Amino acid sequence: MKRLIQWSIEHHWMVLAFSVLLLLAGLWTARTMPVDVFPDLTAPTVTILTEGRGMAPDEMETLVTFPIESAINGASSVRRVRSATALGIAVVWVEFDWGTDIFLARQVVAEKLALVGSALPPQVDRPVLAPVSSIMGEILFFAISSEQDDPLTLRTIADTVVRRRLLAVAGVSQVTPIGGAERQFQVVVHPDQLRANGISLTEILDAARGASQNTSAGIYTEGPQEYVLQAVGRVRTPGEIGESVVTLRGGRPVLIRDLADVREGGGLKRGEGSRNGKPAVIVGIQKQPGANTIELTARLDRELDALQQELPKGITIDRKIFRQADFIEVAVDNVVKALRDGGILVIIVVVLFLANFRAAAITLTAMPLSLAAAILVLRAYGATINTMTLGGMAIAIGALVDDAIIDVENVVRRLRENRAKPANEQRPAAEVVREATLEIRTSIVFATIIIVLVFLPVFGLAHGRHRGVAQPDALVERSDNPDDHPDPREGFLSGPRCL
Repeated sequence: MKRLIQWSIEHHWMVLAFSVLLLLAGLWTARTMPVDVFPDLTAPTVTILTEGRGMAPDEMETLVTFPIESAINGASSVRRVRSATALGIAVVWVEFDWGTDIFLARQVVAEKLALVGSALPPQVDRPVLAPVSSIMGEILFFAISSEQDDPLTLRTIADTVVRRRLLAVAGVSQVTPIGGAERQFQVVVHPDQLRANGISLTEILDAARGASQNTSAGIYTEGPQEYVLQAVGRVRTPGEIGESVVTLRGGRPVLIRDLADVREGGGLKRGEGSRNGKPAVIVGIQKQPGANTIELTARLDRELDALQQELPKGITIDRKIFRQADFIEVAVDNVVKALRDGGILVIIVVVLFLANFRAAAITLTAMPLSLAAAILVLRAYGATINTMTLGGMAIAIGALVDDAIIDVENVVRRLRENRAKPANEQRPAAEVVREATLEIRTSIVFATIIIVLVFLPVFGLAHGRHRGVAQPDALVERSDNPDDHPDPREGFLSGPRCL
């Protein structure tokens, strides 16, 4: 410490230059750091989605959820596996140890799923991994509504136009439309026509399934030229489905339209979206981890402005449903004001008690330099600017200037005493500054260590165990932490409850 102080006094211009560079680096880093309300407090999590058409929750749990959980439990660095099973769908959350790279975790899960895929029932789709997101990932909800267009048109525009445009915005993880009516080509079969023609339901299902597909017929060679042959059978209207042949009866083709009504309509609704009490399509947007919420919301606003100009007349986009950016700006602004007010109070106290503007100015340089150093450390550890980090800085203002006040006040007092001596007894100012600083350095260091020790236990807090909670409705949820229950089949807390 003595050598450091001596070097700083002898090279004070270099110290000033380093201080300016530190301040500029801190300001630049603060402007480019991501801003959030709270830090991401969730462990690296991979979400697995599996759909089983028409399967009951207890059947999905036995044939789909349990095999997936059993395969995932043996993966390296997995700390907890949770699941929720409902009608025709199973969701499995795989949590990894803190610090695990999320992309490595997804690779581990994908390899385990490849082993269990062949054991799933044939009517179950291949398990897929949900996009990477976080607990604070939902940054924007907006409504698409119209006074003249029906819910089918709104949902179609949301799925085919809005969703695709927004997914192309850098930083967006997922775009989920809610409400409206999903567009379908529906084949409504007449049982009496089936009986009259001796056709089973399976035959008409196979005919409808194969009615919309393109096939390749190979190539046709003519001299040195080759032509690709393709049979275009992709349907675009319900009438084209109705013209598809089911079978032959007495040399006459029986078409789908002879046995059923083919129409365009909305799928079965299991949820609805509304705006101001009227039906609408609500679109939720999730961000990727590490994306700057403020900047991403600004980019989405520009994209939505462009979409509003391109959408058909009468369709409006209302972005005032939910905006996490507004909450972040208000919350961070409140903390920044507290930080500003605390700084102003410290300045007033320092000026009044030191009664020396020059000494007060030297003391107050500790605040911006310390905050700049804190910003650089947070950036190095991948943290963000949020209410917790800013709140910590606001609380630390007193400790930041405490050391500087004590040090500068002692230096000012010793310099004043040195000037009061006869000219032949006065010592060089640099020597007085060094000795005055070393005089109280030990006390300041020990006081700072005590403050650090007081807050040190906070970093040793253990993560609480998770215990499954019985879920309402048609969900079956359980925790597969071995500490909770050794046998995974004992994970039911109250058994499946179906609506």
